[in-house]
Amino acid sequence: MRCKTLTAAAVVMLMMTAGCSTLERVVYRPDINQGNYLVANDVAKIHTGMTQQQVAYTLGTPMMRDPFGSNVWYYVFRQEPGHESVKQQTLTLTFDSNGILTNIDNKPNLTTSKE
Repeated sequence: MRCKTLTAAAVVMLMMTAGCSTLERVVYRPDINQGNYLVANDVAKIHTGMTQQQVAYTLGTPMMRDPFGSNVWYYVFRQEPGHESVKQQTLTLTFDSNGILTNIDNKPNLTTSKE
């Protein structure tokens, strides 16, 4: 009889703590990466005066182009590591009417990694 009571108490305790945040780290969460993977070394190769073809060769095709016809390219990389906060890197490139790079907006700035 005592064994059944202890088993029932253990089951009840387990069910009560199943939703607690203390067990959240035990559950596996895969890393989720979306968009254009940006490397600091590749971004450092980009400079004003480059053509759209040169930029596309260096960084690949952009994630999104401005849908309203202006020559703005967006390279977005979003990383959601398992139990850590979401990180997002956005590189915005502006071209003039001739397809020449005029402005680079890199937020947040990539730092060169020691790989």
